[in-house]
Amino acid sequence: APGTMSGSGSEEPQPSQAAEDRQQEAEQDWAAAKAFYDNVVTQRPRPPKPQNAITVAVSSRALFNLVEEQRIYEEHGLEKYVEYQQNNENVILKPGPAFYFVKALEHVNARLLELYPDDEERFDIVLMTNNHAQVGVRLINSINHYGLTIERFCMTGGESPIGYLTAYLTNLYLSADSEKVQEAIEAGIASATMFTANKDVAYSDTQLRVAFDGDAVIFSDESEQIFKEQGLDRFFEHEQLNENKPLAQGPLKGFLEDLGKLQKKFYAKNERLNCPIRTYLVTARSAASSGARVLKTLRSWGLEIDEALFLAGAPKGPVLVKIHPHIFFDDQMFHIEGAQKLGTTAAHVPYGISQKYSKST
Repeated sequence: APGTMSGSGSEEPQPSQAAEDRQQEAEQDWAAAKAFYDNVVTQRPRPPKPQNAITVAVSSRALFNLVEEQRIYEEHGLEKYVEYQQNNENVILKPGPAFYFVKALEHVNARLLELYPDDEERFDIVLMTNNHAQVGVRLINSINHYGLTIERFCMTGGESPIGYLTAYLTNLYLSADSEKVQEAIEAGIASATMFTANKDVAYSDTQLRVAFDGDAVIFSDESEQIFKEQGLDRFFEHEQLNENKPLAQGPLKGFLEDLGKLQKKFYAKNERLNCPIRTYLVTARSAASSGARVLKTLRSWGLEIDEALFLAGAPKGPVLVKIHPHIFFDDQMFHIEGAQKLGTTAAHVPYGISQKYSKST
């Protein structure tokens, strides 16, 4: 009985009571922390699982303007570059060529989350950079300044990012480094080198606009090979003979497919007229002589493209000015430069026979 216990024994219940109190406090703290975290998560969705997401990996030089920093790196070496970045940690970086494209992807995500709050099929932006970790603070400060949702960072410290791109199941990789883009294309990853427009233009902030060239971008370079090696007449003849035979797929076909899947999610909610994604085919082909095969190929894939512009060899720049795409993919530097001059952010896809010709000129 308690009354018969010795003095030392009578103190035993006290520590256990204190332990119980501490346990209760800890549980309350944990519950408060969990409630806070749950609240944070509802306001800022967690990144989707890579197998559900459409992963767009962007390099730091594609996302931000790092022209001056790159000059320091090339002229003075890595140590001076890192030192400069650390000394300028609180200086916000200006937008780079992929910046407004990324902003538009995030607008699509916001719309998707309104319609499908529990669905993970949306864009996940990954910053994929061969920068060293010491530069990370400046990149984080700039990302937070602009309110971008980029949760995943991969800073490879000079190593090739290709292994990481594969691990993240990357759907599209955008970089300012043409060698890394070439490496990614060879590894089967849709990829393009970003080029800054030479003029400032206003981009739509309510609709993601993506323009694609056809041959060697959405489609294989099979037809382009015939054009380059046997001339225009033979190309027209070949396309008419094969009008009902679908073209093989090119490196960006998968990304067009991803955009189409997301568009259908808006259509399912009766949002076709208010869809925040619009796709464009901008091709040098002529409609009458070689357009049917392209349209029939898209149909055979079950893909819709919103606008198809067959230019019959006319320059693409003026048409792109009317469209104002956030990004325009083409396999020929001639078209990239023409687009750039008139204020379009262009992305070069180093794929197909045109690369052989552009290298030899």
